[in-house]
Amino acid sequence: MDFDAILEDVGVFGRYQKLVIYLILLPAVIPCGFHAYAQLFMSANVDHWCRVPELEHISDLGIVKNLSIPMELRNGNHQYSECNMYNLNYSDIIKNYESLAEAVTKVTPSNVVACRNGWNYDKSVYRNTIVSEWNLVCHKDFYPTLGLVLLAVGGIIGNYIFGYLQDTIGRKPSFFIYLLIECVFGVATAFAQNYVVWTIYRVGVGFTVPAIMATPYVLAIELVGPRCRTLCTILSNIAYSMGLILLAGVVYFVRNWRHLALTTTLPFVCFFLYMWAMPESPRWLLARGRFEEAEIILKNMARINGKSLPANYMVHLRRKYETDKLKQDIEKEKTRKYGILDLFRTPNLRKKTIIITFIWFTNTSVYVGLSYYAPVLGGDEFLNFFLAGIVELPTYLFLWPSMERLGRRWTLCMSMVVGGIACLTTFLVQHETNVTLALYCVGKMGISSSFVVLPLMASELYPTVVRGLGMSLSSVLGMLGPIFIPLVNYLGADIMVLPLIIMGALLVAGGVASLLLPETLNQHLPQTLEDGEKMGLDTDFCCSPPVKETKLSTSLKLKETTLKINQEYCNTCNTLCTCQLINVPLVENVTAITEK
Repeated sequence: MDFDAILEDVGVFGRYQKLVIYLILLPAVIPCGFHAYAQLFMSANVDHWCRVPELEHISDLGIVKNLSIPMELRNGNHQYSECNMYNLNYSDIIKNYESLAEAVTKVTPSNVVACRNGWNYDKSVYRNTIVSEWNLVCHKDFYPTLGLVLLAVGGIIGNYIFGYLQDTIGRKPSFFIYLLIECVFGVATAFAQNYVVWTIYRVGVGFTVPAIMATPYVLAIELVGPRCRTLCTILSNIAYSMGLILLAGVVYFVRNWRHLALTTTLPFVCFFLYMWAMPESPRWLLARGRFEEAEIILKNMARINGKSLPANYMVHLRRKYETDKLKQDIEKEKTRKYGILDLFRTPNLRKKTIIITFIWFTNTSVYVGLSYYAPVLGGDEFLNFFLAGIVELPTYLFLWPSMERLGRRWTLCMSMVVGGIACLTTFLVQHETNVTLALYCVGKMGISSSFVVLPLMASELYPTVVRGLGMSLSSVLGMLGPIFIPLVNYLGADIMVLPLIIMGALLVAGGVASLLLPETLNQHLPQTLEDGEKMGLDTDFCCSPPVKETKLSTSLKLKETTLKINQEYCNTCNTLCTCQLINVPLVENVTAITEK
């Protein structure tokens, strides 16, 4: 059943849709990044050095470090060691010297050993993190990274289950089930007593992190007509970016990881108030044959949008559904079922599937990786994270116009290549913190743009019969990125710009690969596997951007096509048909107007 035709009767994007989207769905998107990225600050690494009990009564920290901590070369700078100390008898030093300042100049360190009595932590930035509370440093410094990896693993599992739930029990019930899970594990995180328990709770949170955004987004798309879906997509992305900006403020004011876990869960608890206001998707209800529930929503939609429905509107709708369903069942028996292997049977479709999946993996990896890497770039980590969120907003101003003028292919390519070159350039200025941060922001803008373009382009490249399979395959394999990218960022402990270089190389490779895909702007969507195989066979690696078709040129093409068909049909007889009498002068008149 064509629900878009029903929307023409009840309102395509009227007051009802605006109220639901602006007051319910978009606010529900804003905090969706809270739990994923708040973990960066819960497990933030803080400056630390070996604890020497004999020197704890000394207030001059500089003298204590000079006497007990050796210097090491890290990121091109000499810094105090975080895991080693001098092997000295500090009790004797205190007895034999009048002051520690004198001891620093006269005592010659014999050898260096690993920390024996734990660590001291600098609490000037963070009051408390899991790193400082559970001593996740030195030989345990991989544990925070492992927490991010397991968060992403939970996300892949949860996203798969959530997709099944959404289609089975509905958008609204699925949302509140996942909301309950997220709130329970989010609150439980604040009361974890050791790293293992904390990790289990974070996997529970990760189970819901990518999926919790799906319901507001899907509902917004399903409530409006085709022409308004682009607007809903861009508004959802803006709301998500605003959430990252707000999170920068939250982590700035909340420096205790337990308090941060509770603070970032609070908005989700408030969303239970939407239980009465959030509607179920009428599109999904009609597809499931639940007409009574759909009728209530459609009538409410029509009333608020100022539309009036005939008294027997739903009766006719039910009859049409039953007729269409019967036809569909008959067609299903005749048509074969498609599987993932169909995406790889023919060479051209196989090539496009592999390229789309690679770019999807690249986009997901780099977007998450750059967001994760912001706090460790040097300088103020809170400012860095704020900038990482705010630079996404300007991209939406020129993104959609460029997609309509330059096309999907060149917009995707330029976004990824420019962002990738910016990340690679950081190698040349790795000791200039401000320049590195500026290049990082350019890279984040590039990946933010491509992250929006790619799903649209992919949906226009996959044939209708395998579009759902293709999008699912590419997105699921793309979600392996958040598992892989924390490991890349972990490499930045010794060389800060190394993760940026790796992510930059991925972006450039993805941008170049996008030129192997055909342009989809102003192209008919492929319906069958044969259409998908033919699409893009004549694509050049470097071709001119597409020219946007005007309404007049489109009208001319339509009239010329109609004329050709009519003339071919009329050639079967010798009589001058009515279509010839009418259409010839019309085309001549339009041509004359165009020439003027």
